[in-house]
Amino acid sequence: MSAPESFSTVARRLLHHAWPVLVAQVLSIGMMVADTLIAGAYGTADLAAVAVGGGLYVSVVMLLVGILQAVAPTIAHHYGAGRLEEIGPALQQGFWLAAMLALPGTLMLAQPGMLLELARVPAEVAEKAADYMMATAIGLPAVLLYRTFYAFNNAVGRPRVLMTISFVTTTSHVPLAWALTHGHLGFAPLGAAGCGLSTAVVCWLALLCGATYLVRNPAYQRYRIFTAWQPPRLRALGALLRLGVPMGFSTFIEITSFTLIALFVARLGAEAVAGHRIVANLAALIYMLPLSMSIATLVLVGQAAGAGDWARARATIRVALLITAGLAGGIGLLLWLARAPVVALSSADEGVRAVALGLIVFICVYQLFDAVQTVASHALRGYKITFAPMLLHTLCFWGVGLGCGYWLSFHAPWRVAAPSVAGFWEAGVLATLLASLLFGALLRQVTRRLGRAAT
Repeated sequence: MSAPESFSTVARRLLHHAWPVLVAQVLSIGMMVADTLIAGAYGTADLAAVAVGGGLYVSVVMLLVGILQAVAPTIAHHYGAGRLEEIGPALQQGFWLAAMLALPGTLMLAQPGMLLELARVPAEVAEKAADYMMATAIGLPAVLLYRTFYAFNNAVGRPRVLMTISFVTTTSHVPLAWALTHGHLGFAPLGAAGCGLSTAVVCWLALLCGATYLVRNPAYQRYRIFTAWQPPRLRALGALLRLGVPMGFSTFIEITSFTLIALFVARLGAEAVAGHRIVANLAALIYMLPLSMSIATLVLVGQAAGAGDWARARATIRVALLITAGLAGGIGLLLWLARAPVVALSSADEGVRAVALGLIVFICVYQLFDAVQTVASHALRGYKITFAPMLLHTLCFWGVGLGCGYWLSFHAPWRVAAPSVAGFWEAGVLATLLASLLFGALLRQVTRRLGRAAT
């Protein structure tokens, strides 16, 4: 058990791990922002297609990537306990699991017709969205293998390489997506599908960079990752799935509570979908800050838990919550002050801008609560507690966020005559507020129980 550490010591440790993750995440989300700008410049229908197709793509990817996140607390516990000989085999099983998940994921992306039809997406938008998703399906196996490498690097405290790889992929994606979408540099214009094809290409580029770094960096030799390669082991895969499936569904539920809005409001027309897409991109960009702090929290809590140092774990959680909430509040204020020029950069369509400006206030409110619940839920993952958080995410983000949001948008008495996407965002504020309260209570209960058990 370590001696109590000062606020500044814990903060430095958190920020040292979080800032490269933040840069990597912002660069990655920058690809989505770039797709919005590139598709928006090509046409409103293509922007709506990227919004719908991108929402489905992100939903599928985050479900599967969420399952693979089980690699992070698993390896973090080994690292904290000094069981370095267990890290290589754990990573190998993570790669096997990624390969197994790639087949159903690719099939889901390549066959989106039923979902698009159920959502009553207009024919022009649905056709373009299907082309976009078919293109992204090519890169899904690379995404899953790379995100396993991503989880491993975070768990052993080496996140800076992730920042470098994200820089390479984002700077490659922007000109390639621009050329493929608009038909420059000798390519035929592909519209929305050009953004999807570029995404697939840079996913394989990221995997190539990660694999090269993993093989050539001498810092990984002590983990014996490739010296004794193991076949798939049912017990190890089962342990990853028991931990990862609830994590995957939690991530899927949280992400889809916003990405599926594009499907539900598709009947309102391309302007409503495109305006929502702009605001959703801004929300995703802001979310990268609490997400990076949450990933750092998961890793450091996992390492402390592996070492049985519950006091260090509690201190990490407390400092992470304070810092993240303060930073999220400041960013929300800045966004509100700069809302008009920020939205103006996203679309030349006045109708789309009007929709986005009407929604942006909700980001400034809900993201503060979202920051708190994100840190709390990832801290629980660091303790390897994932099933109860999945239930809470279901209640808050599907029950309140989507269920209540659908009613507020289409069936509330004041909106029956004029349905509006704003109802989903109003419900989003309620969902994140409730989640912050429930996750905070659960986390408090867990830390107290572990503290009593240690004494």
